[in-house]
Amino acid sequence: MNVASIPRRSELAGLSALITGGSRGLGLLLSARLAQRGCLVTMVARDEDELRRGAEWAEERTGKKVSTAVCDVRDRHAVESVVRQADARHGGLDIVVANAGVIQVAPVASLDSGAFEDAMATMFGGAVNTALAALPSLRASDTRGRLCLIGSVGGLLAVPHMLPYSCAKAAVGALGEGLRAETAGDGLSVTTVHPGLMRTGSHLQAEFGGRSSQEFAWFSALSGAPVVSMDAERAAERIVRALERRRARLVLTPAARAASVAHGVAPATITRLSGLAARLLPAPPSAAGNAATGSGIEQGHRIDRSAATWTEKVRRLGSGLNDRAARRYNQRIPGPPASA
Repeated sequence: MNVASIPRRSELAGLSALITGGSRGLGLLLSARLAQRGCLVTMVARDEDELRRGAEWAEERTGKKVSTAVCDVRDRHAVESVVRQADARHGGLDIVVANAGVIQVAPVASLDSGAFEDAMATMFGGAVNTALAALPSLRASDTRGRLCLIGSVGGLLAVPHMLPYSCAKAAVGALGEGLRAETAGDGLSVTTVHPGLMRTGSHLQAEFGGRSSQEFAWFSALSGAPVVSMDAERAAERIVRALERRRARLVLTPAARAASVAHGVAPATITRLSGLAARLLPAPPSAAGNAATGSGIEQGHRIDRSAATWTEKVRRLGSGLNDRAARRYNQRIPGPPASA
């Protein structure tokens, strides 16, 4: 962490903060940034071991103790319980960041409705559960509470081969805007963040379908490309500053801002361009070739990358920085890792 970039004294110092999806990637960095600013941080995630490692990572780099809570954000009652515990532990709750998510990369022909249901339940349902559970505490905060929802540029315009993700993130964006409007008289603030590609190492945790090795290759290469993607540390800092300033909306990366503006001005043209881009992506396997080409859903760390195929060569062109980010930001690889 670039501690020199953090102000000596922040108005967030002493506030209680809860971050869902806080054990790895962007959520881990947000947890650490808030702890560095003096917040009393509660990191929330589903995996207890991952949470432990994330807490150790944050404490080692910030010198601050953080709390953890195991919770599946799809479970409304579990979220409500975690929020109550964090409120009681720290004598109130002042900042809540709804960050938990999943990434599915596959052509729609290789997906079923379950992929959409999972994306909506985790990202949109999780954001709804977190926001509704936290709003009473945030309203009661002496410092006027802050709620942050992590959307995506994929929610501002549909991304080919990431349709469940785009649908769920679009719903998160609408939720953030609606909550901002409806809570305007309550004193609290709602900030919706739409990041573009970031080097968080999320390609190892993402799920890939269709021709999974080829889907993994283009996604990991693009999300790790220096010009197209953003350094995750810088992204986390920008998000925390937006929280400090109570901004309504933040779109990260120049490419994401340009795409958002272009879609708003000429949506039909951007949709046609997206269609052209989709033709460059891997075609779904034929019904007869499913066994040979691989049409099941696999996590990135499970995909065999040992063969020096053209897809692996493409991936390595842009993914070096992202691979390092995965190791740095607790993107756990359970079991024997795939050959690199």
